[in-house]
Amino acid sequence: MTDRSRRYFLGRSLALGCSLAASPLVTPVTMASAPWDTRLVVIILRGAMDGLDVVRPVGDPGFAALRGGAGAPGGHALDGIFALHPDLSGLMPLWQKGELGFVHAVSTPYRDKRSHFDGQDILEAGTGQGLPGRDRDGWLNRMLQTIPGISAETAYAVGREDMLILTGDAPVANWSPDAALALSSQAQRLLESVMHDDPLFRDTLAEAIALSQSDLMEVAGGNPIDAGDMMNAMQDNMRPTRDRERVGSVARFAAERLRGDSRIAAFSLNGFDTHAHQERTLPRALAPLQEAVLTLREGLGDVWGKTAVLAMTEFGRTARLNGSGGTDHGTAGAMLLAGGAIRGGRVLGDWPGLAEADLYQRRDLMPTRDVRAIAGWAMRDLFGVDRALVEGTIFPGLELGTDPKLIL
Repeated sequence: MTDRSRRYFLGRSLALGCSLAASPLVTPVTMASAPWDTRLVVIILRGAMDGLDVVRPVGDPGFAALRGGAGAPGGHALDGIFALHPDLSGLMPLWQKGELGFVHAVSTPYRDKRSHFDGQDILEAGTGQGLPGRDRDGWLNRMLQTIPGISAETAYAVGREDMLILTGDAPVANWSPDAALALSSQAQRLLESVMHDDPLFRDTLAEAIALSQSDLMEVAGGNPIDAGDMMNAMQDNMRPTRDRERVGSVARFAAERLRGDSRIAAFSLNGFDTHAHQERTLPRALAPLQEAVLTLREGLGDVWGKTAVLAMTEFGRTARLNGSGGTDHGTAGAMLLAGGAIRGGRVLGDWPGLAEADLYQRRDLMPTRDVRAIAGWAMRDLFGVDRALVEGTIFPGLELGTDPKLIL
């Protein structure tokens, strides 16, 4: 690991004593290695991103009628129908290079109840509406289970929690790059004694301590670490981490691993629940998304040309603005595609229209394609996964439908 990445490992989030969990802003990163050369990054956008505002159907006359002032033509023109939200303007060069695309009017099979928790469970599990809960595996892990000889990355440190999308029997590695470990010498000796007979925990602890001690010494100017340094580390950990710093740290770490043996990375971004004043709240969520994509592009270097990024959310939002200038939980939404491996410069999807009769339950954008089908085609083209495995094992009961030709 480079000196720069070790500094990001420490970042502004150091823990005192035996605390392995950092602040609530820490985002778990999950990695997996595989015997192919292409890469896949999945970003879960938590909170239900409003696809109608992010990829605006300005060419549909119903849009301005539903959204009022917020539905007026605006943003960056993508084609004759859609425009990109102004706060994603930094991604337009990728669009022009064919390295950015979108799929509209997509959803999971989840309908009507509109719970974030159930919606995210179904999105990450890749199952149907009747199977919410976190007692099963995720669709990315099931994909890995179909590949013989899969081996995990070394476990670097323990994050706050695993992402369901990569939970399961296939070996994967988990690390929260904003969490580090600072131990007194007595606590370190105690942990080493307790974990001595367990090779997995012993080796993981040894590497986490080595990385953290190296960075603590850097913070201390190369001098021996004392109680004051540990206290300063704890105080730094208690300060909120700005989104730009956190997201940049996560994406840089993911890019570094993907330049090596890792082939899959998954992480999440929060803040897309825009019930009020959406014109102010949505840009605050879009800035980290743009930061993540651009940081991946920069960090991956030449590997970007072999990479596909899929950003997806649990469901969309209502077609109409509510009385607070926001949107409520809906049904269909949009997903973002990026990377040098995708066939970008397109807004895919069977557009259903925004006339009242065309809306789902006369309130939401009508789903016309399953978000799992987009992920399934991406895995098929990137990794050569057999269609029967996608429809029968990875996404049980899914019909992939026609090939959208996502990957170059």
